[in-house]
Amino acid sequence: MNETTPDEGQLESGRLLFAGSCDFIAAANNMRVLPPETIPEVCFAGRSNVGKSSLINALTGRKTLARTSQTPGRTRQLIFFNLADRLQLVDLPGYGYASAPKTDIKAWTTLTRKFLAGRASLQRVFLLIDSRRGIGPADREIMKLLDSSAVSWAVVMTKADKLKPGPLESVCKATLTSLSGHVAAYPELFVTSSEAGSGIAELRAHLAGLALPKP
Repeated sequence: MNETTPDEGQLESGRLLFAGSCDFIAAANNMRVLPPETIPEVCFAGRSNVGKSSLINALTGRKTLARTSQTPGRTRQLIFFNLADRLQLVDLPGYGYASAPKTDIKAWTTLTRKFLAGRASLQRVFLLIDSRRGIGPADREIMKLLDSSAVSWAVVMTKADKLKPGPLESVCKATLTSLSGHVAAYPELFVTSSEAGSGIAELRAHLAGLALPKP
């Protein structure tokens, strides 16, 4: 739940940012091929199949910008998108699924950890949590990692349209309670549905506040 509702000016800033060009620029499977740190970055993390690609597509208004799949664990690289030369979006590999060979899993887990700990341009990590499942053990491990890496992070609840208002409110309250014990966590939730479009405008407004100013 977003207690600080963005005003019309902030919502418009978010709309304009995401109405700009958004281009795929790189897919990195090791630290040596990461794009240069020229503009602010935000990244999206979460369990496999939590809806990272769907959220990026909904934010940018492009159905196929980020590849979506019904197969958990498909994204094994860091995927970079340039948003209007003002903000870089990074789709991180999903975690918590082990269909890939163990050597692959170790490689992309190590890469993700190195990226989170060593990327000076990274402004915030958005940790996606499936509203139907709430925070799981794998999510808690990532939360500890983000705290230890001194990376600012915020929780985005996904698939909110799949729950009725009462259960949704309960899982959001429980999630907020969990966040209170994490020093690097943003103290509010972003509750979204990529299918229904709810919460997308508010998240765009928040992201616009992390981007470079409009020229």
